[in-house]
Amino acid sequence: MNTPGSPRINENIRARELRVIGPDGENFGVLATEDALKKAKSLNLDLIEISPNAEPPVAKITDYGKYMYSEAKKDKERKAKSSVTGTREIQVKLTTGENDLLMKAKRASEWLAEGNRVKIELFLKGRSKFLEKPFLEERLTRILKLISTNHRLAETMKDGPKGPYIVIERAK
Repeated sequence: MNTPGSPRINENIRARELRVIGPDGENFGVLATEDALKKAKSLNLDLIEISPNAEPPVAKITDYGKYMYSEAKKDKERKAKSSVTGTREIQVKLTTGENDLLMKAKRASEWLAEGNRVKIELFLKGRSKFLEKPFLEERLTRILKLISTNHRLAETMKDGPKGPYIVIERAK
């Protein structure tokens, strides 16, 4: 009857004794499993093992359907509260035109508004990899000025395999 990941109920509980919690949250203390089962049956409810790793394991007397419904509801709320943020990337070349920079900055603003981090990478080829740092830094800050969403530097300028890059995130 029990599927993997679901709590053990009634006769499937293997522990000899349990710390039992009543249907209204009252503490019945440590009882033998048989006594806890009798108490649950007398109330026409189920005995559900909610914390199997505790010493002794904790079980609750409640309706199994209602318990699973409330657990599913709690999981859904937890998932809604946790936001997944990723790092999106934009590549800019030394010769990227102004209109292309505006388009990339607009896309970066949208990603920042969604809560993502944005990695802006200056793509360099050949001899351009050996240009002076202030010149390359100026090229990166050029696109930062075009981004409309409030942002801050998450990582300062670093050298990557393709060229220097910076990582920005939405300002709190």
